[in-house]
Amino acid sequence: MAFNPRSQNRIIQKSSANPDDLTMNKTLIFAFVLASTASLTPAHAQTYQWKDGNGKTVISDTPPPASARGSRSIGVHQPAVVTEKPAESTAETKAAEAAEASAPLSTAEKDMEFRKRQQEAREKAEKDAKEAAALRDRRETCERARQNYRALQSTQPVLQYDQKGERQLMDNRQRQQELERTRRIMQEACK
Repeated sequence: MAFNPRSQNRIIQKSSANPDDLTMNKTLIFAFVLASTASLTPAHAQTYQWKDGNGKTVISDTPPPASARGSRSIGVHQPAVVTEKPAESTAETKAAEAAEASAPLSTAEKDMEFRKRQQEAREKAEKDAKEAAALRDRRETCERARQNYRALQSTQPVLQYDQKGERQLMDNRQRQQELERTRRIMQEACK
């Protein structure tokens, strides 16, 4: 097929857009962008606040029961909080507390309980590690004290360093003092 400039001109003329079509295309694109943006925004759970039968203020992501007083919607999801008012200990309040305890927990309450368990586990692990380190130190101290005690009880001469850093032979009085000090250390460390 040969090149014909007249046919090319017709193609260009047919594809040129009508101004009304451009406005309609822009409107459609804007509507599409708006709809996709609205669908991508995060969905927030509704949060409610009300007073229960015991006069406690309850904030939860579940709607209040029909018998709730002063219920209102307070917006986006917040952790459930229950403020307690001293109540009389009656069978009715105990039954209400048992029903409340058996109610399913909200996501925020589950998250709070999970974090609390994690913190308790960390604290327990740290405490156990400290206790294990203290036990190791006590055992090492006990073993060193026993070795020193055996060396001091032997008849072999024992050397010690004086304040100038020179070695001196320990006399009997010094040896007895060191034996007594080592015995006290063993009593405390070797329990």
